[in-house]
Amino acid sequence: MLANNNGTIEKRAREDRFQGHDYYNIDELLSEEHLLARDAVRDWVKKEVSPVIEAYAEKAECPTHLFKGLAEIGAFGPSLPVEYGGGGMDEIAYGVIMQELERGDSGIRSMASVQGSLVMYPIFKFGSEEQKRKYLPKLGSGDFIGCFGLTEPDHGSNPGGMITNIKDDGDAYILNGAKMWITNSPVADLAVVWAKDEEGKIRGMVVEKDTPGFSAPEIHGKWSLRASITGELVFEDVRVPKENVFPEIRGLKGPLSCLSKARYGIAWGAIGAAMDCYDSALRYSLEREQFGKPIGGFQLTQKKLAEMITEITKAQLLAWRLGTLANKGKATPAQISMAKRNNVNMALEIAREARQIHGGMGITNEYPVMRHMMNLETVLTYEGTHDIHLLITGMDVTGLNAFK
Repeated sequence: MLANNNGTIEKRAREDRFQGHDYYNIDELLSEEHLLARDAVRDWVKKEVSPVIEAYAEKAECPTHLFKGLAEIGAFGPSLPVEYGGGGMDEIAYGVIMQELERGDSGIRSMASVQGSLVMYPIFKFGSEEQKRKYLPKLGSGDFIGCFGLTEPDHGSNPGGMITNIKDDGDAYILNGAKMWITNSPVADLAVVWAKDEEGKIRGMVVEKDTPGFSAPEIHGKWSLRASITGELVFEDVRVPKENVFPEIRGLKGPLSCLSKARYGIAWGAIGAAMDCYDSALRYSLEREQFGKPIGGFQLTQKKLAEMITEITKAQLLAWRLGTLANKGKATPAQISMAKRNNVNMALEIAREARQIHGGMGITNEYPVMRHMMNLETVLTYEGTHDIHLLITGMDVTGLNAFK
């Protein structure tokens, strides 16, 4: 059973037998620090996430108790400086951590990547020294939970059309508007919010949860990312002290740079979901017998498995190269878009093929495949849709803007 009679989540008895898959010996390209970080997170996922994730997903509840554990394993801002609550590691370490978290569940990776890339990163990159000292250590330790407010009910792929706004009111700004599809918002202690000032310029700011006029209702009825908590941000004459506004950054460059950081993590994370589906399908194909032999011995099953590991390997190489560029500060937003789009689509296709190998069992929660498949339908869309990332690449290679 997944839950007892009083509704309490119980750990599943099924053992997480996942083994890493590295067909091209890419581990040889990773440092000892990368491998230690990856293995530590993999062990944590097996111990803390895998035994409960199916139950939380079934009940559409977020395992908020894992926030502290994510902090303890260094999943919040792994590549940010230690003095500001980060892990002091490089971008590849950040990538492999996101990979292992998403191997457990896309929602768990979302909890971590929002906290690190969309909350801690903008405060570190654009905040004043006072803002950094006030918020980052507590975010890094998991004492504070944050969320990121950019998408609006009527402005998703076109964030520049936002109508959320601030007006000068002496020592503060008055914030009005609403944001939609915000991961962590119902449980967040603070939000990094982007709004237009009276000159129409986009500004970023930190809005604390207990500020009058600020609410964060939860969104219900999701069939995807069910173990991740999602909500709105509603601002009704919210008074934001001017010291909470990022002092220098103006325009879309600010929020888009944060999205690039998060999309980079997704490019790695999706590989984890793909590997989990492949691992489950491979093992099932060797154990499930039909017509007198394991189904892995049939040509069509081998075709599926061979194509899966080929696509995973290509995605691994793409992510690794992107990581080496990111470590040098050379990874462009367009390169990140290519990796995010390719790797998420790859993972979704592998989830679908893995479901077929599992047959009818593939739709049950005895295996992780259907949960990954549903999650990846969201990952394909959020932080830049599949089509928008295609147009970003198209604009980059032609120099022509197809968005307008």
